[in-house]
Amino acid sequence: MTTTPSGAGDRLVQVGAIVFFIGALATLVTVAPLFLGTEPFPPIAYGVCMFMGLGFLIAGVGVVRSVWLSSPKRAASRT
Repeated sequence: MTTTPSGAGDRLVQVGAIVFFIGALATLVTVAPLFLGTEPFPPIAYGVCMFMGLGFLIAGVGVVRSVWLSSPKRAASRT
């Protein structure tokens, strides 16, 4: 049984998750005035909501990078 060392792909997944949750929290805060009947937030708040998509993209790149670096074909070429 072999274990793969945590690398840059794992770090990208962690950073992507953090960025995603910041965007999710911003989305909840931005949508709340619509249900509460209060004044909506400025447009920049809606821009922060885009962090959800950015975080998802960063995490996806991290997963692809981890899979690519740990593929058997690349492992055979390193030996």
